[in-house]
Amino acid sequence: MIRSMTGFGEAEIDTAAGVLRAEVRTVNHRFFSLNVRSPALLDRYEPKIREWLKTHIARGHVNLTYRLDGVESERGPVLTLDVERAEQYLRVFRELKRRFDLPGEVTIEMVARVTDLVIREQNDAVEVAEDAVRTVTTRAAAAVVAMREEEGRNLRVDLEGRLDAIVGALGEILDRAPARLVAERDRLRRSVAELATDAGVDEDRVAREIAMIADRWDISEEIVRLRSHIDHFRGMLDADPSEPVGKRLSFLVQEMHREANTIGSKANDAAIEHGVVAIKNEIERLREQVENVE
Repeated sequence: MIRSMTGFGEAEIDTAAGVLRAEVRTVNHRFFSLNVRSPALLDRYEPKIREWLKTHIARGHVNLTYRLDGVESERGPVLTLDVERAEQYLRVFRELKRRFDLPGEVTIEMVARVTDLVIREQNDAVEVAEDAVRTVTTRAAAAVVAMREEEGRNLRVDLEGRLDAIVGALGEILDRAPARLVAERDRLRRSVAELATDAGVDEDRVAREIAMIADRWDISEEIVRLRSHIDHFRGMLDADPSEPVGKRLSFLVQEMHREANTIGSKANDAAIEHGVVAIKNEIERLREQVENVE
């Protein structure tokens, strides 16, 4: 079963610092890419957070957001007034007013413009236990995985439909392939007959020419390889979901496109060319969908 790289999960847990909430959002990415937004209290856990998430999520761009509500808001950063410095500023302002006979009074608005009167101190007494962070993180990650698996089931339905369409078009191409050689043989006979009105058509020469053309136009190997890629693709749709297959599916899609191009170059027949166009359209849809497979 495949997994999508798009998902969302959330979880929360009570801690000594308040209610800790985790939200995980994932989108497609070639590798595992993590962006964490968290309160300063959790900064020291970031290397471990990465490892906890990677046990659940192998590929994708991951946005993880933590929020602390409740007690933490009361015990967070502490703001205090530097009283001694404030008194010095007030003395300076009053002396300035007196010496230069300035109008007005020293007001709170004037003092508020001074930026170094308030001291911001971090309250280190409040901590969040590692077990709590790990628990809320893994629960949110598990919720993401569940959603990615559900999206993966939907992706599989679409991918299977695309593969069925390709197989159907290949069957039509195989049915048409012999007819184009018959048409080419008849064309050669007519051309020879028109050029050699007094002599009969050399059937052996026509047969040799048709044999050479058949060799150049032979698409059996390409069709066998394309079908093999399709079978391999289907097999990986049933792989263990814990093993990412997106990159291998992308490689198979590239190989399928290569075989389709070769069939098209050997077509020499309008019906077959139309079939190849239909196949390439389905392969392009496969490529777009596989971009979101983990």
